[in-house]
Amino acid sequence: MSTEPVGGARRATPLLDTLRIGIVMLDGRGDVLVWSPAAQEILGWSAEETIGRPIEGLIVSGDEERRARVEALRRTHGWRGNLNIRHRDGSVVEVEGRGSLLRDTEHHPFVLANIVETSRLRAVEHDLAALDALFASSPLGIALFDTDRRLMRYNESLVRLVDASDTDLVGRTAEALLPAAMAEEVMQIQAGVLETGRSVVDVVTPSLDGGGARSVSYARLSDRGGEVFGVSCTVMDVTERLEALNKAEAARGRLALLDHLGVALGDRFDVRAISQAVTGALVPRFADYASVLLRGEVAEGGDLPEPVIPVGTPLHLLGFAARHAGARVERLLRLGSGIVYARDSLLGRALDSGEPQLATSPEEILRATKTGDPRTDATLELNVHSLMAVPLRARGTGLGLLVVSRAENREAFVDDDRALAVELADRSATFLDNARLYAREREGALMLQRSLLPQHIPEPPGVVLAYRYVPGSSGTEVGGDWFDVIPLPGGRVAFVVGDVMGHGLHSAVTMGRLRTAVRTLAGLDLPPDELLARVSTVGDDLSHGPDEPMMATCLYAVYEPAPTSAGKRCGVLTLASAGHVPPLLVTPEPDGGCRARPVDVPSGTPLGIGSALDGAWDLTEVEIEEGSVLVLYTDGLVESPGEDITEGIDRVCGLLAGPSRRRREPEPGFSWDGAGGYVSPGPVEDTGCGGIENACDVLISSLREQSGPGEGRLSTRDDVALLMARLGGLPGDTAASWSFTTGDYAVRRAREAVRRTLHEWGLTELEDTGVLLVSELVTNALRYARGPIGVRMVRDTGQRAASQERVLVVEVSDPMPEPPRERVVTEEQEGGRGIQLVAGQARRWGTRVGPEGKTVWFELPLD
Repeated sequence: MSTEPVGGARRATPLLDTLRIGIVMLDGRGDVLVWSPAAQEILGWSAEETIGRPIEGLIVSGDEERRARVEALRRTHGWRGNLNIRHRDGSVVEVEGRGSLLRDTEHHPFVLANIVETSRLRAVEHDLAALDALFASSPLGIALFDTDRRLMRYNESLVRLVDASDTDLVGRTAEALLPAAMAEEVMQIQAGVLETGRSVVDVVTPSLDGGGARSVSYARLSDRGGEVFGVSCTVMDVTERLEALNKAEAARGRLALLDHLGVALGDRFDVRAISQAVTGALVPRFADYASVLLRGEVAEGGDLPEPVIPVGTPLHLLGFAARHAGARVERLLRLGSGIVYARDSLLGRALDSGEPQLATSPEEILRATKTGDPRTDATLELNVHSLMAVPLRARGTGLGLLVVSRAENREAFVDDDRALAVELADRSATFLDNARLYAREREGALMLQRSLLPQHIPEPPGVVLAYRYVPGSSGTEVGGDWFDVIPLPGGRVAFVVGDVMGHGLHSAVTMGRLRTAVRTLAGLDLPPDELLARVSTVGDDLSHGPDEPMMATCLYAVYEPAPTSAGKRCGVLTLASAGHVPPLLVTPEPDGGCRARPVDVPSGTPLGIGSALDGAWDLTEVEIEEGSVLVLYTDGLVESPGEDITEGIDRVCGLLAGPSRRRREPEPGFSWDGAGGYVSPGPVEDTGCGGIENACDVLISSLREQSGPGEGRLSTRDDVALLMARLGGLPGDTAASWSFTTGDYAVRRAREAVRRTLHEWGLTELEDTGVLLVSELVTNALRYARGPIGVRMVRDTGQRAASQERVLVVEVSDPMPEPPRERVVTEEQEGGRGIQLVAGQARRWGTRVGPEGKTVWFELPLD
């Protein structure tokens, strides 16, 4: 629709102009006599181009359709239908046409026709149909007012929603339909909308009968030319919405109270402190007065002999809070006093039945309490009119009562308050029972903790160890932190550190089982990533049930030292992490100082989550310079309130870079080296590069400083496990290694090297067996491998435990990843006897697969 200026103002284009109705007059032969400008706008042909020409030349149709139109005009003097007419630009325009057969005074026939573009006509029809349907079927009340705010049109839903009579409302204003106060507000809103054009949305008003609420919205009505012709009004019933909002607000209030209670209790483990925190959280948000009454065993941390509190058992007031203090309140409640309630009293019924008891008036309170009880008199003097007693039960055992009351003009307790009080009591009882168990379990938990940690830490050749364990000072002071050192064949050693999520006896037991699983799987000589995957698959078996799944972080590292006589001063550290904090590496600097930095290990999925997913743990290899110090720890060492864990790691790196034996704080000269570590200018012997025992003391002492000033007592929020290992090479008289190319002389050269070395070590009694088995393994490697073959021997020289014997380990490596398997060999078969020979002659044998191939090893006893 277009607009045109009239008197300097814009007016709306009439609907006929919007539709563009073209008029065409034809004579009796079908030639064009009149061609209107609108027809030219629709079809593009001008009057000069069409007048005098037959109209059928423009119509795209067949002969039958043309004859049907002519027949209709002759028979009924009229025709109606759709035509496809060729536009001047060559396109085809679909129009809807109507034709009438007329005659002049001389009875000459001619046809008067009008045409309308079908697309425009359908749009108008759809708009009108949608408007009619909206008024007829919409559940919303709809009303249209003119500029004088008189009602022009409305639907039946409006009559129902505004509770109007079923009479004709057209022409009436809000003043005639609504009460005076409401009508005045509506008239003002309508006037503002008409003047400014700003809509007013969701004005909530009460229904006329007072039984619900309505949401009313107003908007100005304008045509496409911008001329204002009224204001619309929609009315919606929002009674259910407001009720839902009120319920949601009440639910949010209850959740906020529960959250406030949880924050108030926090990590408290003292019965009296918890009792006081509970009552303080409830007053004044939930009640005017609140008290916690507990049996003596709970207050003293003893055992509860029966799940139900017997009648006549005294309850002790251990927590109390009041909205208004005074002499009457003090007379009513004295902390620590013992109170005995009769069976037929309100509190006695709550104890006996285990169900909350509610009194909603002073008369009910009098009937439900003991006659002549001074506490009842004091309660009524405080204008208490609603009282509720809720049992405190934890793990099916009664602990006492939570008593709350409201006074003066406050609303009485209702059923929703009863349900909330039960939730509050249940949560409080759990904290109270945990506090009761704390003292009883503490000593046993610490004893269990000590028994599950490693009782003996071996020191393999080339490795010097220092370790510390500090239990957390919160909870039962027992957690799931552990570390371990596991000797492996060939002089290698595995370092393990882990942390089971949570605290308590279950965490400690899980830690012990998890440590056993890791140590057992380590005997299979698996790569770190595969070992973590296997441990994670048994997570369900290590958990204490479906409701308590096992979740733990773990870092497993295998160190393979290089023989010092081989000219290679670097060992190899292979490690994988299951969500654990990164290990630290302290390396010596050329100037005599040292640098501490985190080792870049991908943090994989913690154990127990997702069971051995593909790619859950990545394998990392790091070359270790001789004399470097590996530091494994749990997050208790680097976590502290108000400090990000990365800041804690940086702090520990700063201490490791050069903790002095004379001071606990680092020297002023420490600086960040920009490559992930701290550099210290101090001498090696005064830093973590050398004195690892002293370094352990410095790190543990820093926990006291992080916990704040006090009496010098070490205090940590979490357990701390710390393991430091100074890594060196294997002494030349304990290890030897060779590499042989695949050729005709590889087996002979391997035999000669092994025999010569065993002779030099004084192990002549092992020469024949060792040379034979090495010859078999090298021959087998030559048969299938296409690359260098490595031979390595390591012997034990240190003292072993009485149950262990010293061994000689021989390893043969090749690039083929498939490990050999022992199989049954018949008399007709020639192959497969080498592995049987190794299995029969060696004390123990096995294989391991690494990134560069496989290694087959066997042990020969030295004792």
